[in-house]
Amino acid sequence: MHSSLTLPAGRDAGLRCARADRLFIDGGKWTMLVLLLLAVLLPLTAMLWRGFAGEPGQGGGLAAAAELLASANFRWLLGNSLKVALTVALIVVPLAYLFAYALQRTLIPAKGLWRGISLLPLLAPSMLPGIALIYLFGNQGLLRELLDDNIYGFWGIVLGEAIYTFPHALMILLSALALADARLFDAAASMGASPWKAFRSITWPGSRQGVFAAFCLVFTLTITDFGVPVVIGGDYQVLALEAYKAVVGQQQFGRGALIGLVLLVPALLSFAVDAWLRRRQRDAMSGRAQVFRPVPAPRRDATFLAVVIALCSLLLLVFGMAVYSSLVAFWPYNLSLSLRHYAFADLPGGWQPYFNSLLMASASALIGGFLIFTGAWLLEKTRQDALTQVLRLLCFVPMAVPGLVLGLGYVFFFNLPGNPLGGLYGSLLLLTVCTVAHFLSTAQITASTALRQLDGEFEAAALSLRVPLFRHYLRVTLPLCLPALLDIVRYLFVSAMTTVSAVIFLYSPDSMLAAIAVLNMDDAGNVGGAAAMSTLILLTSAAVSLLLAAASRGLLRRSQAWRQDPSH
Repeated sequence: MHSSLTLPAGRDAGLRCARADRLFIDGGKWTMLVLLLLAVLLPLTAMLWRGFAGEPGQGGGLAAAAELLASANFRWLLGNSLKVALTVALIVVPLAYLFAYALQRTLIPAKGLWRGISLLPLLAPSMLPGIALIYLFGNQGLLRELLDDNIYGFWGIVLGEAIYTFPHALMILLSALALADARLFDAAASMGASPWKAFRSITWPGSRQGVFAAFCLVFTLTITDFGVPVVIGGDYQVLALEAYKAVVGQQQFGRGALIGLVLLVPALLSFAVDAWLRRRQRDAMSGRAQVFRPVPAPRRDATFLAVVIALCSLLLLVFGMAVYSSLVAFWPYNLSLSLRHYAFADLPGGWQPYFNSLLMASASALIGGFLIFTGAWLLEKTRQDALTQVLRLLCFVPMAVPGLVLGLGYVFFFNLPGNPLGGLYGSLLLLTVCTVAHFLSTAQITASTALRQLDGEFEAAALSLRVPLFRHYLRVTLPLCLPALLDIVRYLFVSAMTTVSAVIFLYSPDSMLAAIAVLNMDDAGNVGGAAAMSTLILLTSAAVSLLLAAASRGLLRRSQAWRQDPSH
């Protein structure tokens, strides 16, 4: 009788567990779909509609599009943008390749220090290099006599964008050069191949897809950024700056949408070709590859160390100058140190934009990170149906959409007449949603990569033990993937602190962010205040990154003690 009574109870427990799992999985996926439609697809659709809708005075419509594309001013702006983007990519990618090669394929000392310095531009808004270059080479710059002409214009934009995009290219190339099969180099050495021959026949073919990906990313980041041109461009105008002025200065939303659509083209082409090359590269990878470890070569290591020191010195000069200029009382007439720029007396709200950024970045990192990781788990560890494929596609859309274009889409969608969500416009909540959507793809790829390393037997064991998958997800999956989750949190926080392009059209006086305040203070001629706010963003991003790295080590020791060697 005892067994006959326990059996139905076991069945009931199994049914309850199955219903809970179904609610978690199906409910989670449909919630993801609604969020992605509202945060990504509908805003982009609204931008397309506004660009081709011929509303009076808005500068949009097919006739306006034909007139724009045929105008000499548009061709001039397009030529300027392409010239700048190509020049920056041709400068940055080779330098980043040398730097990545030094970190991955040589035995130079202090690799952690050099890598940390190289990532400094990621911790500050794109305007900071431009501000620093003005203090170095502007009309009253510290090193003004080194230039025949002033820094404002083409070369100022190129140098600023090169500093801004360098770490983005470096991260891709570090990953590309990390994938190397030691057996190929051993075979080349046994056949008497020189190091240069081994590079041409092994290293370059294995990393050229990463080089192209880095080139595409630098090109796209440069052609869609207006932070550097607005600070140091002078009379040299580019398309991204024209889109910004059309919306903010002229209130011609249709014209801004049309230029945004033009800026979307190179990003889409780069994304498509890069995705095609990634498939070819993945098919060519061997699962039996052995880890490559560089051997000592004093002349090679000394040469690459010199390159690394030169590049890091340049970055330290630029960012050190920005920090120093924020502490100077009145440049260049009173060089005594002062904190008066940090009072932000000329900025409405004073320190409020900084606190807004802290709140928005924290919400983006914590809430956005958890939602993205949970969504990645639903896509990777549950049944692969049509809805899953649609969600996977939508998660990749933001990767091909520049922030400026996504921000314009939010303007048009959330200002549509009758949209019940229109009340969110100008709020910190909408800024948070837009930021998470903008940086969704990279975070989702990071989470998916970590989840694919977990054996599917974990979920099978939970099902056999009738443990609800949500409880298994919280108690097993999250602790196992904690490093990846903390990486996502750090990435979203730093990106939210530094972003400008995606949120420049969405803020209200009460929700102004620190990076936008930098732009506004620079426009108003308060360059010292702009440098001070940029320094705050830089120091905050660096401090949070260091804290998360320390927390990661501590949490890993507690949550993954089973990985530790018991002899230690």
